[in-house]
Amino acid sequence: MKLLTSFAVIGLALLSEIQVVLGAPATTCKTPKHTSTPKYTHTPKHTSKTSKTTAKHASLSLSAKVIITSATSKPLVSPIACPAPTVSLGGGGPFATRQGRMFNIQSKTQFFAGTNSWWLSQLQSNADVNTVFSQLALTQFIVTRVWGFSETNNAAAPQNPNYFQVLNSTGQYFNCDPNNGIGRLDYVVSTAEAKGVKLVIPLLNNYGDLGGIPAYTAAFACNSTSFYTDTQCQSAYKNYVEFIVSRYKASPAIFSWELANEPRCSTCPTSVITNWATSISAYIKSLDSNHMVALGDEGWFDTAGIGDGSYAYSGYEGVDFVKNLAISTLDYGTFHCYPDQWGYNNTWPNEWIVQHNAVGNTAGKPVVFEEYGSTNTADHQLLMTPWQQTVLQNTSVAYDSFWQFGTQPLSINPFDNYAVYYNTTTGSDYQVLGYQHAAAMLAKNPVANQ
Repeated sequence: MKLLTSFAVIGLALLSEIQVVLGAPATTCKTPKHTSTPKYTHTPKHTSKTSKTTAKHASLSLSAKVIITSATSKPLVSPIACPAPTVSLGGGGPFATRQGRMFNIQSKTQFFAGTNSWWLSQLQSNADVNTVFSQLALTQFIVTRVWGFSETNNAAAPQNPNYFQVLNSTGQYFNCDPNNGIGRLDYVVSTAEAKGVKLVIPLLNNYGDLGGIPAYTAAFACNSTSFYTDTQCQSAYKNYVEFIVSRYKASPAIFSWELANEPRCSTCPTSVITNWATSISAYIKSLDSNHMVALGDEGWFDTAGIGDGSYAYSGYEGVDFVKNLAISTLDYGTFHCYPDQWGYNNTWPNEWIVQHNAVGNTAGKPVVFEEYGSTNTADHQLLMTPWQQTVLQNTSVAYDSFWQFGTQPLSINPFDNYAVYYNTTTGSDYQVLGYQHAAAMLAKNPVANQ
């Protein structure tokens, strides 16, 4: 999900304890050749309302990684790590694992429900974080998805309340500050451990919200398509992957690492994303053999015999769900669904769910209905209940998680019209789509339906 989110920032970031290192010279990035042109038009699904917050930034402690290139060698990387977390990390039970087409959590293999709360790592109030995790646990959501990335190109004027790295022409720096840097993600992971909620952590955003690929392209001169193959952009990305994965690899709160939120390479050959996913997932496994890895994609098809060739089945976004699910170092597949933004009617998601379940069955891997929702706030329950019932009754989809969890009040307002707000009132959207559905998924017989 792309978030058109604007954070109003008050105060000046004072840069302290900075290790300044010159970055590699810019290189020319080549755009992959496009082998096809779309035979349709579509509107991107990402039209969320703007949210605002104010946050005062304390002085920062930045740490850098050196990126050095030469004409004859690969980039050499010298890591300089942030201090160890000051909160408790690394306890709370065994790691989540894949078990056939399902997942085993706390030594129990079962179906379950989850949600998305991307903004948890942007909260600067511990009380807010505690409240959210308490509500997630009460709902019996087993997993929530939280952004593990936040980049800026300018530490003096960051676009986000909290940011974890700075990318610019002088190098790559990690923000070690406990108040608006990696310490905020530390607290989220620690609280998840304490509350027994698992975290899916994407390590990159396809979009510019919280930095994402555009932050890399602004710093290192690649572009949105060459990012996946450009040596310098990939070195910086892998530096960050190492930083985050190594920091939390001992935590059982981590359900999985995701390579990115909704990676796309529009009109590229699908091999670009497949090759990148193969390489990066293997790299993450080399850093952390305890946790699962997923791509984090929307589940686009580009396979003969599936679908009608329209947008979602055309390969236009450079993603082939079938080929990607076959990657041995990806533990499960993900798919998203926003019919109102993709040009489909509101019953089509039921077909989309069944199609991905069938591919998962053939591959013998779990598939997860990771994002779905509607901006029609008056009809959330009417529209989304049939989709949940398809997951529950007609498939072996391992879990589903609507976009997105909402609660009030918080110290920031990161919510869009997709948000389903926490509410215990009988018959409310949240009580039906959250409480009731989570309970039904947990009660589902842990035997694959089909």
